[in-house]
Amino acid sequence: MSYNDIPKLHEECGVFGILSTEPRDIIADTYYALFALQHRGQESCGIAINDAGVISGYKGAGLVSDVFTEEVLKNLPRGQMAVAHCRYGTKHNLHRDNAQPLIIHHVKGGMAIAHNGSLTNSFELRRELELEGAIFHTSSDAEVIAYIITKERLKTDSIETAVARAMKKLKGAFSLCIMSPQKLIAVRDPQGFRPLCVGKIDGGYVVASESCAFDSIGATMLCDVLPGEIVVINKDGLKSDLSNKGKKTSACIFEFIYFARPDSVIDGSDVHVARQRAGAFLALDHPVDADVVIGVPDSGLDAAIGYSRQSGLPYGIGFIKNRYIGRTFISPQQKGRETAVQIKLNPIASVVSGERVVLVDDSIVRGTTIAHIVGMLRAAGATEVHARLSAPPFKYPCYFGTDIDSSESLIAYKHSIEEIRKIIDVDSIGYLGVEHLPKLAYRSGCDFCNACFTGEYPCEIPTKAQQCRFDNKLRYREGEY
Repeated sequence: MSYNDIPKLHEECGVFGILSTEPRDIIADTYYALFALQHRGQESCGIAINDAGVISGYKGAGLVSDVFTEEVLKNLPRGQMAVAHCRYGTKHNLHRDNAQPLIIHHVKGGMAIAHNGSLTNSFELRRELELEGAIFHTSSDAEVIAYIITKERLKTDSIETAVARAMKKLKGAFSLCIMSPQKLIAVRDPQGFRPLCVGKIDGGYVVASESCAFDSIGATMLCDVLPGEIVVINKDGLKSDLSNKGKKTSACIFEFIYFARPDSVIDGSDVHVARQRAGAFLALDHPVDADVVIGVPDSGLDAAIGYSRQSGLPYGIGFIKNRYIGRTFISPQQKGRETAVQIKLNPIASVVSGERVVLVDDSIVRGTTIAHIVGMLRAAGATEVHARLSAPPFKYPCYFGTDIDSSESLIAYKHSIEEIRKIIDVDSIGYLGVEHLPKLAYRSGCDFCNACFTGEYPCEIPTKAQQCRFDNKLRYREGEY
């Protein structure tokens, strides 16, 4: 990930599931798949295992390697199915209790659920359930979804029918991996905000947020889960239910710009190619006389290659990234943030000294530290620095699983492009045009959500961001609490 901003733009999480009808170490498969999806969530992770219908699990705060030590892995039960989750929490639900998968036990059996996305009607659904007597243990949308599916399951003869009915009550973004005693189910919301795909492995099937998880365990990608589709997998194979298929898709374009790993294929389009195309469009729209093009690791690198190829300017490796410092190193104070950037990212003086540099990155969100990166380049001897961003200016909040809940924290909402140029101290600045966004993943065949750039939301949004009231400190005033 890049280090424009610390904290940087965060996506909610990654999900994985596996069902095997032949003997294999599904714990090892799940562990390595979570590693492959670690970029989607570094705050907590978990694995739920199905051993002959008995569902249990383990989860905790931290990276996959921190939570699943050798001792923990050794003591996990071996089974035939598993679902797993790694997550980023938004600033309103960072509690350890929100780690997933959630495991639910009810009169008709058990269920484990892993969720990626954000419901736009979560507050209303939670309130309705609470008034009916539901007791919540987390502030996550996953628990709301689990309650609704369970309610429907008590009235139906199959888990997939319960899921199909529950989908009609959910609004917003949800890609789900659900495990029942006998089935593994993949669900994607009717607008397809967040990615989800299905793969084949010897003796079974796998489900993941991104295809890179399949590559890590030797699985072969079969297909993307279509918007509104329910894929049901059991010992007899898989079947599809498209009864909730939506009319218009709204896949998140920022998956291709930043969130996804470049070796993933999402909705039929290569992420690596999409980022190179973004860089090429930047070179066409924002050419500049310069000597070298460099990218900010990691998501700026592919766009930098695209800019270099289109412009004819040489590409250089301008930064070395220290990959051995975790996010916990970052200090909340600005000085600490700048120190973290400097330790994590170091310019190569021999590449930039005496040169006019084109600096390519995916975006500027809050703009808190990119000026420090530019300062590092100038200190290393760069004579000019020209910033090129492979996303349009961020101006509006996201309600579909990204940690942008207010325009107030976005630099482009408060400042003009010229003001931003002065703030970050670059010689010129160029953003990707909104008109180019549909061309990035040109093989996908779906429409995209670009509301964080345009303010044009593809569906009804909450009238205001609803923070869980249990996260609010008590205000001792008459009539409250």
